[in-house]
Amino acid sequence: MRETVTTRSAEETEALGGRLAARLGPGAVLLLDGDLGTGKTTLVRGLARGLGIDPEKVSSPTFVLINEYRGRLTLYHVDLYRLEGAAVDDLGLEDLGDGGGVVVVEWAGRLPRPIPGAIAVTIADKGGDEREITIA
Repeated sequence: MRETVTTRSAEETEALGGRLAARLGPGAVLLLDGDLGTGKTTLVRGLARGLGIDPEKVSSPTFVLINEYRGRLTLYHVDLYRLEGAAVDDLGLEDLGDGGGVVVVEWAGRLPRPIPGAIAVTIADKGGDEREITIA
């Protein structure tokens, strides 16, 4: 299933995340890619809301690497921006989803290998507040 959606504000991007969360079950993995400032964390806030988590608690885990939020399903929010190669392997990402939560990985292009069954989400800046978000 491939879907492309254009959003025209941060609120629309967050709302898309909420709709996407409604389709996710335990063990789901989302791989987010997009340049700095394209709205990856905004989309994660929407996912959080859709999972029954206060979106205001969601922040980019750039320095802590993994944030965990409890809701209908536990949301594991991972940021690989500062990591490469073996350091990514050391995180144990393959084990996070085993607990029945949802794993969301920002900067998924830094993964050393694909994660089977993961949903790829690419966010492209189209100028201003407009974003083209492809879910595959």
